[in-house]
Amino acid sequence: MTLDLFLLQLFTGLALGSIYVLVALGLSLIFGLLTIVNFAHGQFFMLGAYVGAFTLGFTGNFWLSLIVVPIVVGGIGMLCERFLVRPLYGRGIDYPLLLTYGLGLILLELVRIIAGTQGVPFNTPRLLAGAVDLHFFFFPKYRLFLIFATAVILLALWILLEKTSYGLIIRAGARDQEIVQVLGVDIGRVWLIVFGIGVAIAGIAGVLAAPIRGVFPEMGVPVLVEAFVVTVVGGMGSLLGAVIAGLLVGVTFSFTSFFYPEMATLSMFVLMALVLVFRPRGLFGRAGVLG
Repeated sequence: MTLDLFLLQLFTGLALGSIYVLVALGLSLIFGLLTIVNFAHGQFFMLGAYVGAFTLGFTGNFWLSLIVVPIVVGGIGMLCERFLVRPLYGRGIDYPLLLTYGLGLILLELVRIIAGTQGVPFNTPRLLAGAVDLHFFFFPKYRLFLIFATAVILLALWILLEKTSYGLIIRAGARDQEIVQVLGVDIGRVWLIVFGIGVAIAGIAGVLAAPIRGVFPEMGVPVLVEAFVVTVVGGMGSLLGAVIAGLLVGVTFSFTSFFYPEMATLSMFVLMALVLVFRPRGLFGRAGVLG
């Protein structure tokens, strides 16, 4: 493999991994604080793609869709947390898991009824069409934008969690919710915001992936599987693990696609199996996270 081909596959893997990072990040954020395995996460990803597609269709403005999607999808997620998920807190992990699985099926059927089963078009924005010369190779502008957009979202989330008082409350709530409540913090509001942020990130991932993957009702099903692979590899509830594992899975898929295309999908599961053999909790998982 020449240097230019190596770098091309590396950047392709990073662009693919960017989608994995965003989806797994929202999943890990929700699990890390609420200990909820959100089986509807893939459908929120799909919902983000549809909201973005309809916004683009009505306004013709791709950048506006990037603003509308997290607001709409995050708002729907907050309503689901408040009226559906919250009553199940404290009843064991199985109850919200089954509820979110059913919620995902409902969202899927609603989209099929409202938007049809054939999917909707979502073209690459004109400004990001074509390729850019990176000296060693030409690379699609939109995939380069994916990497940049993911980096911006990660930076914004890091600033929120590490540099703001509300981020301090979120991190404290993840460690000991009872102490946070004793200090007078409305932990219910924290849960609401965190769940909303988690599904909003999934929605953003959906609209960003739409020009590459297309927009159709079942698009969230494989993404949910991929997100769980990334989450398991990185460690359940670990945000750093979601980032590292997402990029690692993307690069692994990219290089496997180049050498053995028929093994590309299988490669991520092989990677997960290898990690679990040597690190049963994942790369950055904590002991007893489900306890």
